[in-house]
Amino acid sequence: MSDKQKLNKHKQPSLLDALAPVFALIAMLGTAVYLFSSDSSSGANQIALILAACIAILIGYKNGYSWNEMERGIIKSIGVATGALLILFTVGSLIGTWILAGTVPTMIYYGMQILHPQYFYAASCILCAVVAISIGSSWTVAGTLGIALIGIASAMGLDINITAGAIISGAYFGDKMSPLSDTTNLAPAVAGSDIFSHIKYMTWTTVPSILIALLVFTVLGLSADASSFNSELGSSLALLEQTYQPGLHLLIPLLVVLFFANKKMPAFPTVILGTIAGAICAAMFQFDNVVSYVNDDNLVPIVALIKGIWIAMFDGYVATTGDAVLDNLLSRGGMSSMVTTVWLILCAMTFGGVMEVTGSLSRLLESILSLVTGTSSLIITTLGVCIGANIITADQYIAIVLPGRMLKIEYQKRKLAPVNLSRTLEDSATVTSPLIPWNTCGAFMASTLGVATIAYLPYAIFNLVCPFISASYAYFNIKIQPLDESQMLTEEV
Repeated sequence: MSDKQKLNKHKQPSLLDALAPVFALIAMLGTAVYLFSSDSSSGANQIALILAACIAILIGYKNGYSWNEMERGIIKSIGVATGALLILFTVGSLIGTWILAGTVPTMIYYGMQILHPQYFYAASCILCAVVAISIGSSWTVAGTLGIALIGIASAMGLDINITAGAIISGAYFGDKMSPLSDTTNLAPAVAGSDIFSHIKYMTWTTVPSILIALLVFTVLGLSADASSFNSELGSSLALLEQTYQPGLHLLIPLLVVLFFANKKMPAFPTVILGTIAGAICAAMFQFDNVVSYVNDDNLVPIVALIKGIWIAMFDGYVATTGDAVLDNLLSRGGMSSMVTTVWLILCAMTFGGVMEVTGSLSRLLESILSLVTGTSSLIITTLGVCIGANIITADQYIAIVLPGRMLKIEYQKRKLAPVNLSRTLEDSATVTSPLIPWNTCGAFMASTLGVATIAYLPYAIFNLVCPFISASYAYFNIKIQPLDESQMLTEEV
């Protein structure tokens, strides 16, 4: 039977068909959070996603789809996430080698002396924003500066949930506004606008959002209890000095990552090079620490060194400073630490793949678009569709491309400039991706920073506020640019 004949056998899913797996998923995820709280992403959410995928598969069978067709959809969906999975594993190795080399302890050591608790949250947000603008990657910022800032906050006795929210707020603001960012290039490409007009137009929603976030972080910082900070600072610094001998030379791996990221090298080789730099620093500057860490008298020192670095790469590092807070903070990393996160992403992409290949996702989008009555409702609907796509497909790139392609013609019909669509895609799909535990971005941030998505979500102020600012502009018809004749589409996308 030809592919065309197979397609003719497929029934268009009804709205109930499309909604059933989504409602089932929402119910199961809610139950998982109720029963397991912040630990729900350690297995419970995965089961919910697979069971919801099974429901979607049964509906696909009902509508004439074969298992082979749905399996191909699943494989294609997982293929989209392969790059993210590789980065996750390499970030695990990077964290392990950077702690072993003393890079992370050095960042914590200097950060504790520079950053005061009362402006720590706001300063963290600004620092991550500046670096993200310069390199165009929120993931790289979280995997380097982010883990150090979490460490500083923990050592200072500050709230790591708020700190994670500040890191993500700054990182996503910078990522969103950087011409080097992949999403900042993808959104205008899908919408049909140019990147610099897109960035200029985004300032109207992103700048107020980051200012609100900084105000909130400043207030939260001023209310932080700094009474025990000075007394604990000395002992923590002394332990870090004694164990890791911090120095600026130990920041070389960080500089390597920032250099190659700024040169727009892809994330995977950049992180690999950062990991190798960490391993070299560990060999050169922490030789005795690594050998004693392995604690195997049967091995000659050079072999023990290789074994120690190898362990840090695949199974992370376990600190023994004698301070419970520092030990808990610095016992991290390794590829093995990312296995649960990869499990979560695979299950999420399985669900999203079935929903897409069986037409359920398109059916949902079509039903939502039927509710559009004017410019304001179109933009607000776009925001909702992109957020929904983030939830269902578990990938921010799909959440940009799929709604963008479907809505591009609608924006032209309503004589709206492409920058309206490109900005709205970023104000929703990009910024909300780290707020969803099973989304590739949410899973990455939770694993890298060591803070559950549900725990940092209330404090990712920029990411929460930006869609509302965008919706307000649409509702009050503020900065909605009409379409010029020169921007009329000449071909369908």
